[in-house]
Amino acid sequence: MVIAPRRAERPGAFPNLEPPAAPDELDTCPFCAGREERTPPETLRLPSAGAWQVRVVPNLFPAFEGHEVVVHTPEHLRSIGDLSDGALALVAEAWRSRAEAARAAGFPYVHALVNEGRVAGSSLPHTHSQLVWLRELPPAIVAEGDASAVLDGEVVLERGGLVLLCPSSSHAPYEMRVAPMERAVGGLQSPKLGGALALAAEAVRRLRSLEPGAPLNLWLHDGPWWHIDLVPRLTVSAGIELGSGIYVNPLPPAEAARRLGL
Repeated sequence: MVIAPRRAERPGAFPNLEPPAAPDELDTCPFCAGREERTPPETLRLPSAGAWQVRVVPNLFPAFEGHEVVVHTPEHLRSIGDLSDGALALVAEAWRSRAEAARAAGFPYVHALVNEGRVAGSSLPHTHSQLVWLRELPPAIVAEGDASAVLDGEVVLERGGLVLLCPSSSHAPYEMRVAPMERAVGGLQSPKLGGALALAAEAVRRLRSLEPGAPLNLWLHDGPWWHIDLVPRLTVSAGIELGSGIYVNPLPPAEAARRLGL
């Protein structure tokens, strides 16, 4: 990773900001309440009785044998940053429940992720996450080793035994991480998962106050020291990054943390 602040001065340095909502977005959204027939049959509903607040359905276009979509809310909200802490606690419960189902079916690892914005891979703007069931640990977990560098970075905020920071190894502007302040395994079983999602949502709100419309990817890294990584997609990985594996970041993590501290 290379920090190169002058790269931010070049024309088109941050080309990926999302356009505003299309006029027909609300009318065509299949995830809003009352349009449940537009999705595959649900595998989980929370709460189990009465009006739903979170639904889990099979992905209509799966990339893996087990691949589900978690609809975060019946309202047409566009970002995980728009959700209340109570709503995020239900999302955490849904992740936890479906991870248990995955393990019972012989899938030891579940990759939980959020894509927001088309350049970040999202096809629908209604806030949702994906759960990918894997029979083996993914390469990123295997490569992590003892995870001793998880808390190596510039702290933005601490809350409830969790920390929000900008990693020293940030590949992209405003890259962030939410992690327990003490080493812990089993993020999908952790009682801190809901709080971690709430802190990640706060990170999204702070990011969007600085860069409105910033697309992003967020995922749970459920390794030797579980954490949530959040990577804004403000820049484009080009020949340097793709060809050499060396990522050029125009925003130093210390400056990113200062700005996000608001």
